[in-house]
Formats: sequence, structure tokens, C-alpha cells
Amino acid sequence: QKQLVESGGGSVQAGGSLTLSCVASGFTKRIGCMGWYRQAPGKGREGVASISGLGTINYRESVKGRFTIARDNDKNTVYLQMSNLIPEDTAMYYCAARSDYTCLPFERAAFDSWGQGTQVTVSS
Repeated sequence: QKQLVESGGGSVQAGGSLTLSCVASGFTKRIGCMGWYRQAPGKGREGVASISGLGTINYRESVKGRFTIARDNDKNTVYLQMSNLIPEDTAMYYCAARSDYTCLPFERAAFDSWGQGTQVTVSS
């Protein structure tokens, strides 16, 4: 059974940093595209960052220069390093993965598996 487990969320003040981790298990083949999404209270889900099976990276505009996505294929883990956090980054953050190597546009959200989420709260 495919499973994604996120960790690393927490509460920080504006300007602080957090690193999220997502460990995948139960995948019989090498994992392709992996991504991070977030959802704030009363808002829709939005894509934050993605990394393809070949390492191509995409970020939503508002996090460019502040967030960094990376993956360790040997550990089936994807990371999201977040710095210079702002209150608008407050949300539940979800990890997602799919078998296909290519990442589709964020709005497609075409992933096979999703994690349960980890909460990030940024206070001003």
C-alpha cells in the first residue's frame, strides 16, 4: 500500500525557517514526480513546488527564492526547505507523488498518492 508521511511542520515567527520531509513507502517502482501542496483555512489547495523524476523543479511564484525542494531517491524522501516565512505561508502542507516522471502543471494535481499533511503556522 502506497503511503506518504510528512513531518517537520510547526509554528514559527515571520522570517523564520522550517524544513518539511515526506517519506514514501509501498511504491513498487521508482517514484516519479513529487510535489508539495498547501491549503489554508477557507482557501483552495494550491501547488507550492514540484520535482520531476529527472530533477526538473517548479515553484509557485510567491515562494520563489524562499523555498527549495529536493529529493533523495535512495531514501524515497522529498524535502521542502522554507525560509523567510511570512504569515501568508500558514497552511496545511501536503506531499504528493505519482509514478510518471513528468510533473504536470500544479492545477492538474494529477498525483497517485497524497499524504495526511503537516501544519505550518507563521505568526507576525
